[in-house]
Amino acid sequence: GISTCLSEGLKSIRKALTGCHYLFDGNSTFGVHHIETMVKADAKVAEVSAASILAKVTRDREMIEAAKEYPEYGFEKHKGYGTKAHMEALARHDRCPLHRKSFRVKVLDEPTLWR
Repeated sequence: GISTCLSEGLKSIRKALTGCHYLFDGNSTFGVHHIETMVKADAKVAEVSAASILAKVTRDREMIEAAKEYPEYGFEKHKGYGTKAHMEALARHDRCPLHRKSFRVKVLDEPTLWR
């Protein structure tokens, strides 16, 4: 799941970048030692704010690219957020390979006119 991915990612970062101070937004180290966490770090620490912006811009660009392969989902508009349009697309088309297998929304559990 996502926790395992984050844990493995953090371990890779620690291995590749030795001698650094690691500060992550949130309150979980995902079992990785020598990592500092801070709730709302993106609002309190300029470096974390910058990293958060870069991550969002990168993710948004990736979602715009994904919209070319999966135009029926409207990723270029909602960038994967749980908007009404996204939920309606899921109800019509179910999940695509980009959706996490653990991604659950009520709309997928209810019978609809679109299926």
